[in-house]
Formats: sequence, structure tokens, C-alpha cells
Amino acid sequence: MEHPTDTSFEDADDAARGPIRGLLKSIANLLATAIGIAHTRLELLSTEVQQEVHRAAALLVWMLIALLAAGMGLFMAALVIIFLFWDTHRLMASIAVTAGFALIAATAALVLRAKVRGRPRLLDATLTELAKDRASLIHRR
Repeated sequence: MEHPTDTSFEDADDAARGPIRGLLKSIANLLATAIGIAHTRLELLSTEVQQEVHRAAALLVWMLIALLAAGMGLFMAALVIIFLFWDTHRLMASIAVTAGFALIAATAALVLRAKVRGRPRLLDATLTELAKDRASLIHRR
């Protein structure tokens, strides 16, 4: 036989569990949201890293092709200039060709330095999104 007081204990237990269930549900929702944000950011990071690797590989291949072709072309042009002036001013022609190569090398080094300094920051979009997330979380406090 049940006593009327037994149901009041059950009701009290259910009432006490209600706030705890709500708190646990809120924590679970917060955790799910945080995991979702982290997942999205990791996907963005992965995409950016993959794009950067592809870009770097393509640049490297084209740089090697350009260097090989330019080197062969410049070598042949240097030989032509030296052979043209072989009988009259071969030493002057050799010095001029060498100075020309030095000028080209210096110019290429300056351009390369400017390109390296002017490239976009690695993982820029990911870092920007993480900064937005941090700012959003700080403003909610």
C-alpha cells in the first residue's frame, strides 16, 4: 500500500532532477556547438593548407622550368655576343656579358625578396574566423 507521502518524494525527486537535466542539456548543447565550430574551423584549415601546398608545388615547377629555359637562353645569348666580338673585343664582350648576368641576378633577387614579403599570411582565413569567434565569445560575457 502506498502512502501519499511516497508520491510527494517522487515529485520532489523529479522537481530536483529538472534543473539538473536542464543544466546537463545546456552543457551538451554548448559542447555540441563548440565541436561544430571546431569542426568547421578544422575543415577551413585543412582546405587552406591543401591550397597552399598546391600553390607552392605549382610555383616550384614553373620556377624550375623558367630558370632552366632562361639559363639556357642567356648562355646561348652570351656565347653569341662573345663570338661576334671574338676578333676585336672578346675580353670587353666577356666582361659585358658577365656584368649583364650579375645585373639580372641582382634584379631577380630583389623581385624574389619583394614577392616573399608580399605574400598573404599563411592560414589567413582560418585565423580571421578564429578571431571572429573569440570576439563573439568575449562579447557574450
